[in-house]
Amino acid sequence: MTRPTLQVALDILELHRAARIAREAVAGGADWIEVGTPLIKSEGMAAVRELRSAFPHQVIVADMKIADTGTMEVEMAAKAGANIVCVLADADDSVIAECVRAARLYGVKIMADLIHVADPVGRAKDLEVLGVDIVNAHVGIDQQMLGRSSVDLLRTLAGSVSIQLAVAGGLDAATAAEAVRAGADIVIVGGWIVKSGDVESSAKKIRAAIDDPSIVPEKKASPDEEIRSLLMQVSAPNVTDAMHRKGAMTGLFPLTRGVKFAGPAVTVQTFAGDWAKPVEAIDLCRPGDVLVINNDGRTHVAPWGELATHSAKVQGVAGVIIDGAVRDVDDIRAMQYPLFARACVPNAGEAKGFGEINAEIACCGQQVRPGDWIIADESGVVVIPKERAYEIARRALEVKKNEERVRAEIARGSTLAQVQELYKWEKK
Repeated sequence: MTRPTLQVALDILELHRAARIAREAVAGGADWIEVGTPLIKSEGMAAVRELRSAFPHQVIVADMKIADTGTMEVEMAAKAGANIVCVLADADDSVIAECVRAARLYGVKIMADLIHVADPVGRAKDLEVLGVDIVNAHVGIDQQMLGRSSVDLLRTLAGSVSIQLAVAGGLDAATAAEAVRAGADIVIVGGWIVKSGDVESSAKKIRAAIDDPSIVPEKKASPDEEIRSLLMQVSAPNVTDAMHRKGAMTGLFPLTRGVKFAGPAVTVQTFAGDWAKPVEAIDLCRPGDVLVINNDGRTHVAPWGELATHSAKVQGVAGVIIDGAVRDVDDIRAMQYPLFARACVPNAGEAKGFGEINAEIACCGQQVRPGDWIIADESGVVVIPKERAYEIARRALEVKKNEERVRAEIARGSTLAQVQELYKWEKK
């Protein structure tokens, strides 16, 4: 079997960072360097020229995503130093044909990107006839956030064409190995390497995985298990960043420090300390659920205390959020139970039974529906719409990865303003 090619995708905006990351990735075993589309849009052909100058012996891939003017764009990339130029597979056949003709003239290869193509197998066959050199089974990042798999796309292509197959989109060491087993000649990895705090080490892990693709993929978790696992890897601030700075509750504080939880909401609407519905709701919770209680905004009387907390803990409730007050604070803290509230008071109300369970409620500035996902840590509480929970959890993990890389660059002597090129990217 031919050794698979490892291509690192530099999908970032800053050229000075891209060159440094590329150097570390090559040291870790990357073969080809991709000047990613965001970098080309940010820096233009200067990015291709600089990386060609810095890496005279590496294959440079220009991810132009050409959709029109095939000859012009292939020519500019080739003259800047690219060895492979990328075109969108769903571009018109005339565009593809012009890209191929220009590639033959300038001595480069054409890679066609199947992102968003409705009939990938049929289109791959057409591309082979048109003279394309490489077909890329690519699932874009926004599609990945919805759970779509580049390896699944690759499997549909295997054996359908005789040209080289590349695969891109959300790959890590395990899925990169899986891709090689599925027939990938070229494995394209972006975020898992580029956003790593230790790029060289991450590249080495991918290199080892694709050179010996015997890693058995882990058993797939249920959707809820996967969402919970992803959210427990990130912070509440990561999640609000992934939601365009939305979803955060206000006015709450954590009763117990150093706790964190994530789970789907069971909602309760009660009134002025009436603790019947909050307590009854415990019985309806599954292990891992989060109880979200609206006490009608009242903070002078508590609908929750130590006994309710003990019952929730035994039931496996992941945490409790109260738009209102709580009592028995010392006992709850002794349990180290995760609970957020707006106030602490000794007064309890009466169990009158007013209110509702599992109705949409307002809680600390956010609407919460039954089944919406909640993440809470010492930074606060964030509500995630249930229909976007997996997507937002995946996006939050990307936010965290990016922060890890920035943190590593600061530790090496840069500053946050320098890393982010703030003056260049301030809104004009």
